[in-house]
Amino acid sequence: MHDFNLHAPEGAHKKKRIIGRGQGSGRGTTAGKGNKGQKSRSGGKTYVGFEGGQMPLYRRLAQRGFSNYPFKKEVQIVNLGDIEARYGASETVNPESLLKKGLIKGTAPVKVLGNGGITKSLTFAVSAVSASAKEKIEKAGGSVVISGSKIPEKQE
Repeated sequence: MHDFNLHAPEGAHKKKRIIGRGQGSGRGTTAGKGNKGQKSRSGGKTYVGFEGGQMPLYRRLAQRGFSNYPFKKEVQIVNLGDIEARYGASETVNPESLLKKGLIKGTAPVKVLGNGGITKSLTFAVSAVSASAKEKIEKAGGSVVISGSKIPEKQE
């Protein structure tokens, strides 16, 4: 016997059983699907949650509550403490510079929150600024300009 004489063990290859090809095949007549009924017929499939025609559970139970998920606002938040650490005096804080400095990801609107302090005079050109953040920025000699990409309002 050679080292490279590889072959599958005996009985590993079986011929596919072809059904519905007459009585002599051993799988004729009903083709192994039993007698009558929905699952014996062509295209006889049911959907997930089907209960044989009985009203399914997901339709018997009452729908309660409200989900705000379809109306949620996607906003990226940045705190003043993080901006203080990464920006120099008299720089402009906008989505492009925040992205370069790794404070945000992607293109969603940016909101600046007042967590942390700020001592540098910076110009903020972002979508939204909280009241406490605006107060701290102006106290430090900076300015706030609410720019283009607004935070999406709720749909009516």
